[in-house]
Amino acid sequence: MINWGIIGCGDVTEVKSGPAFNKIAGSRLVAVMRRDADKAADYARRHNVPKWYSDADDLMNDDEIDAIYIATPPAFHLSYAMQALKKGLNVYVEKPVTLNAAEAEVLAAAVKESGARLVVAHYRRAVPLFLRIKELIESGIVGDIRTVQIRMWQAAVPELVADTADNWRLQPGLSGGGYFHDLAPHQIDLLLFYFGEAVKYQGYALNQSGLSAADDHVCGQVVFRNGIVVNGSWCFNVGEQQQTDLCEIIGTEGSISFAFFGKYVTWKTSGEEKTEIFVHPQHIEQPMIGQVVDYFNGLNDNPCSIEEAIKTMEIMDGFVK
Repeated sequence: MINWGIIGCGDVTEVKSGPAFNKIAGSRLVAVMRRDADKAADYARRHNVPKWYSDADDLMNDDEIDAIYIATPPAFHLSYAMQALKKGLNVYVEKPVTLNAAEAEVLAAAVKESGARLVVAHYRRAVPLFLRIKELIESGIVGDIRTVQIRMWQAAVPELVADTADNWRLQPGLSGGGYFHDLAPHQIDLLLFYFGEAVKYQGYALNQSGLSAADDHVCGQVVFRNGIVVNGSWCFNVGEQQQTDLCEIIGTEGSISFAFFGKYVTWKTSGEEKTEIFVHPQHIEQPMIGQVVDYFNGLNDNPCSIEEAIKTMEIMDGFVK
């Protein structure tokens, strides 16, 4: 049995992840922590969690807990993860894993030194839709892949992002950047999951609208060792009618298209055009958390290691610096 404690039981954990810890065999949510004691107590009451804390030290010193899920803003991921690892606790940490690649390297060294286990929450790797897309790519149904085109264009207040009172995502000191740092880790990690090693990457970022301190327009290119070229555009200041979430994978025999935050995949070849619609799990991180529990119990490999997450952070850093 893996006994979990959540550090940062905020809005993001209400449906996406938090309830899943009690719905997986061999997993139990023992305690939650939030600095606002009233909100921590309320979360525990509503989710039937036995204990709550308003101090992370108190939660990590709870003898009943042996694994920590870190769901705070990214600025706190490194310190909480290192503290947990020093105590011998296994760690599941939200994305982006840290503010930047340099911090992720520090965390990787701490994982090796501690002997404990750490998984990064790039949970789309375990969601059936994205596994189906990987299957289609590997089947060769669209021939040799030449290019991938990503368009993530959203209004200044994206519908894809959970609403929070303080909107920490637009505070670079807390998030690492802006909405790009919140949404792009999913996309870049999937590219690495699908296509392997990236050998070149470059890009630029700017604050077009001046609506916050964060950059709201990012462009980037990635070249993979297998010759596949990716062009990505992330813009968070378009009009509502221009909002787009689209990934197009173009091959010599056809194309595959899908939305990173959608529920469909479409492929077109000279002989067919087909769309499959998926129903995501109620708690979309549950498949990944199941793999994490198995990894912590020594039953499978790490579903997303810190070393893999470093590669995602390096590409993001390359786009925005």
